[in-house]
Amino acid sequence: MLFLQDDIIMAAKEVDPSCNPLDPLLQEKQRNSCQNHDHSHSQYLPQHLDRGRASPPPDNLNMGVRDTAPAPKQPGPEEYKNFDIVRATQFGVFERVVELIEGGFDVNQLDHENVSVLHWAAINNRSEIVKYYMSKGAVIDRFGGDLNSTPLHWATRQGHFQMVVLLMSYGADPSLRDGEGCSCIHLATQFSHTTIVAYLIAKGQDVDMQDQNGLTPLMWAANRVFGPDPARLLITFNASTSLKQTSTGNTALHWGCASGNHMVISLLLDSGANLLATNNNGDTPADLAARSKNGYIVRLLKREQHERGLGTPSGLLTRLTSSKDMRQKVMALTPFILLFTIGIIFELSQPWWVKLLLFAVLGGFGRLAGRFADRRAQNIVPVATYLATKVIMYSAWFAFPMMYMESWSSHLWFLLLSVALTYNFWMAVKCDPGVIQAGREDRVKTILELAETHTLNFDQFCTTCIIRRPLRSKHCNICNKCIAKFDHHCPWVYNCVGAGNHKYFLGFLFFLFSALIFSLYSSAVYWDATCDLMSDEPFSSTLWKIMSHAPFYFWVQCNVVVHLIWVGMLLICQLFQIMWLGMTTNERLNYRRYKHFQKEGTNKSVNPFHRGVLQNLVDLMGWRVPCLCRPASVDWRYSFDTDDTIGRHNLTNPSTFGMAKDNYQYV
Repeated sequence: MLFLQDDIIMAAKEVDPSCNPLDPLLQEKQRNSCQNHDHSHSQYLPQHLDRGRASPPPDNLNMGVRDTAPAPKQPGPEEYKNFDIVRATQFGVFERVVELIEGGFDVNQLDHENVSVLHWAAINNRSEIVKYYMSKGAVIDRFGGDLNSTPLHWATRQGHFQMVVLLMSYGADPSLRDGEGCSCIHLATQFSHTTIVAYLIAKGQDVDMQDQNGLTPLMWAANRVFGPDPARLLITFNASTSLKQTSTGNTALHWGCASGNHMVISLLLDSGANLLATNNNGDTPADLAARSKNGYIVRLLKREQHERGLGTPSGLLTRLTSSKDMRQKVMALTPFILLFTIGIIFELSQPWWVKLLLFAVLGGFGRLAGRFADRRAQNIVPVATYLATKVIMYSAWFAFPMMYMESWSSHLWFLLLSVALTYNFWMAVKCDPGVIQAGREDRVKTILELAETHTLNFDQFCTTCIIRRPLRSKHCNICNKCIAKFDHHCPWVYNCVGAGNHKYFLGFLFFLFSALIFSLYSSAVYWDATCDLMSDEPFSSTLWKIMSHAPFYFWVQCNVVVHLIWVGMLLICQLFQIMWLGMTTNERLNYRRYKHFQKEGTNKSVNPFHRGVLQNLVDLMGWRVPCLCRPASVDWRYSFDTDDTIGRHNLTNPSTFGMAKDNYQYV
């Protein structure tokens, strides 16, 4: 089972791009080492084992194909003529089925296991045989088997999505309960068949339907499915996080804590689940987590309780850290305070031990400020650091080198750089990066349309936003939105970088890099005019002169050098990806996951969006010069195929989601 778990983890893992320009290089080695492992053994796994940690189906279905066993040997055509109706149905021998039915076999007759042939056709995903049986008067909702289930229950349990669609088109009722009191939406949730859950909700099934034991689909997901789906899909469709199980009083959060399902717990907390809800025994979710000795979940719940300001804070510091607004202000102001205070301490004409003591006090302030940090820190602190660095750089420029810049063109150049930098930064922050919007009616319509055209699959379907994802889009886990032509989420601009603001982000990097270069040039002019530097003196002597002459300004320029390095690397990486690769950061990291980057019939990768080095840049920036350059007009929010984009041939393979797997049968 070890390789099975590894395969599931690797198949589900997708790299989230960031502002780190070294990310593609760091991921390449890991990806190459796992490339062969990802595809091993999976062809031998029954579908119920390929869905995570859900329990296997009942023994009476005889689906216990072991993960290490080879596929059963298939009978040859000479054996088909001896098949009875059940075996012919299981193996999909349509001609033999027709022969037996036309010979007088009753399509509704049950076998020795109390199972109809329609059950066997449904569990083995034999669509043509199901259509034939229905034309011969098969009862669509016939109960049978040890679990007293309908054919729709069997198809749902196995995750045969297109079979579910087919049976429901003939009137199968998904709200019927099996022998364990579960309807189809409960079974689909237990076995993590997210697309079936989405389809059932779109067809009108209650997202909060309770089974015989009072469990809702969200409770089942929290208790049994150790992954984000289908829990986040249920939450997107407004599944109740406060509803309690009738028999125990447990909420979905109680069940998640009892089973240690930290991934679903995080989703529930993000959706505002009640931390203080008690069950029939008076236990809160935190009590169940503590009883299970799950320290991580206990800390997670305590942090969330702290961030929500729940409980009765004692003491001034606790009351302050419990205020969400106060935490945000402290996180935003801390970079400003630290940068300016460090420079001021350097500038003081005090003994070294006094400065060391002041740095110790400042370190204590930093630790105190850390008490105010919460999950928003990853978004607030980077942009606050950028703004603090910009403010201190401009303040230092006006205070030190400005009067030594004698050329009016230098002042004009600095003004133009500042205006361009501020404009591009503001646009990168405030522009819509390409958020793909959808209301509930649009989501339902999308699910039904994709399901009934046999094109609903995870390659182009977001289970969080419940939309069909366009090419080059990706769901941002930080913004919790799907972004058209997604590049990465950038905390330095407090926004995603996508189709709507990528050109402004590139402009921001270019003008920031230019402004940093100009700042270093200004510092050279200032130090040359004020420090009496000698061309023949040692470097250490020169460095000491400029450090001791204006320590605050030297500290500012140290920050400038640090920012210059990473901004320069990021700018080069962005230009290389945009111009020479014709890719976004997300595509460069995950291109092996996307079918439109794979050349059909080969192992080679191709890029259908690459239009040439210069033309790629023109397309991104939207530059239009008559007789010289013209950008491609593509709305990436509505581009679902390479033919919809720039006239390239369609390189995507047709979906095979929900098709029958002919290398084994359920018998």
